[in-house]
Amino acid sequence: MDFTEEDDHRLIREAVRDICAKFPDEYWSERDTTHTFPWEFYAAMAEGGWIGIAMPEEYGGGGRGITEASIVLEEVAASGACMNGASAIHMSIFGMHPVVLHGGDDLRRRVLPAVASGELHVAFGVTEPDAGLDTTNVTTRAVRDGDAYVVHGRKVWTSKALESDKVLLLVRTTPRAEVAKPTQGMTLLVADLKDPAVAISPIDKLGRNAIASCEVVYDGLRVPVDNRVGEEGAGFRYLLDGLNAERVLIAAEALGIGRAAVRRAVAYARERVVFDRPIGSNQGIAFPLADAHARLRAAELAIREASWRIDRGLHAGEQANTAKYLAADAAFQAADAAVQTHGGFGYAREYHVERYFREARLQRIAPVPQEMVLNYLAQHVLGLPRSY
Repeated sequence: MDFTEEDDHRLIREAVRDICAKFPDEYWSERDTTHTFPWEFYAAMAEGGWIGIAMPEEYGGGGRGITEASIVLEEVAASGACMNGASAIHMSIFGMHPVVLHGGDDLRRRVLPAVASGELHVAFGVTEPDAGLDTTNVTTRAVRDGDAYVVHGRKVWTSKALESDKVLLLVRTTPRAEVAKPTQGMTLLVADLKDPAVAISPIDKLGRNAIASCEVVYDGLRVPVDNRVGEEGAGFRYLLDGLNAERVLIAAEALGIGRAAVRRAVAYARERVVFDRPIGSNQGIAFPLADAHARLRAAELAIREASWRIDRGLHAGEQANTAKYLAADAAFQAADAAVQTHGGFGYAREYHVERYFREARLQRIAPVPQEMVLNYLAQHVLGLPRSY
C-alpha cells in the first residue's frame, strides 16, 4: 500500500484552506447566532469551482470522485466552519447524484450546470414526521394530472429549504397498500420551492443554525412530468445508489470538526497557565486530546478506504458505514475533550468549542443514527438476524 498523498489532493486541500481562511471562527459564530445563511462563503466556494467538483464535466462540473469531494468538505469543516460551512454546500456537491445517474438528458441539462456553478440552490426532501427512518412509510402523495404531478404532503428536516429554488423530493405515486413491496411506488421529482403551494417553516434547533432545517408543506404543488427523475415508482432504488457516498461525505465532515476541536484545545492547553505551568503538561489534559487524535486518525483511514472503493465501483457498504460510525464518535469525543480542556471557558461562545460540540453531536444522528449503522453491520456483515 502507498499512503503518499497525491499531489492533486494536496493542492485541493491548500486551495480550500485558502478560501476558508477568509472566514474565521468569528464569522461562523455570528452566522450561527443570527441564523444567517453564509452567502459570502457560498459565493467564494462557487467561484472557486468547488461546488461542482463531483459533477460530470459535461454539465460544468469538475468530474472528480467522492474522495475529492470528501477532502473539500473535510477541509471546510476543519477550518472551524464545521457543519454550518459543510451543510451550505453539501447538498449542491452531491445531493443531485440521483439526477446525474438516472435523470433524463433534458432534466440534466436544465438543472445540473446551474447546480455545479452555484447559481441554483437545491434541497433534499425525504424525511417525514411520521415516517422517520422508515422511508417506505412516506405519505407525501403525487397524483398524475395530465403533464404534471400534483403533490400534497409534509416533509421535515429539509435543510436549506428557505434559500433553495428546487428540492429533490421523494413522493408516493402509488399507495403502499397497492404495491407488492414497500420499496415500490415511490418517485423522485425535482420540484419548485418558490411556489405559492409550498409553505416553509424553520425548525428551532440545537446547532448548525446558519443553515435552517425546515418543515415544508406541499399543498397542491404542480410538478411537470419532465421533472421526474428516471422511472415512476423507482425513486427508492435511486436513493440507495447514493447512500454509501453520503455516509463517506458525512464522515469527512465529522473528521473535520474533530480536527478543529483538537486544534483549538491543543492551542489553549499550551497557553493556559495554572499552578505556574501550562495545563497541557498535565496528563489529565494531554491524554484525552492524544486519544482523540488517535481515534480521528483511525476514522480517517476508514474514510479513505471507503471513498477509494466507491470511486472504483467496488462494493463499499461495510466500509462506508464503518467510516461514518467511527468518524461520528471520534468527532464527538474530540469536541467533548476540547470543551473539557477549556474548563468553564469551554461553555463561553468566544472560545468556539461549544459550537463545535453542538455541531459534532449532529453526526451521531444524521443522516442515519449510529444504532442503524450497527444494525447494518450486524445483519449484512456479520450475518446476524434482522433486529428491526
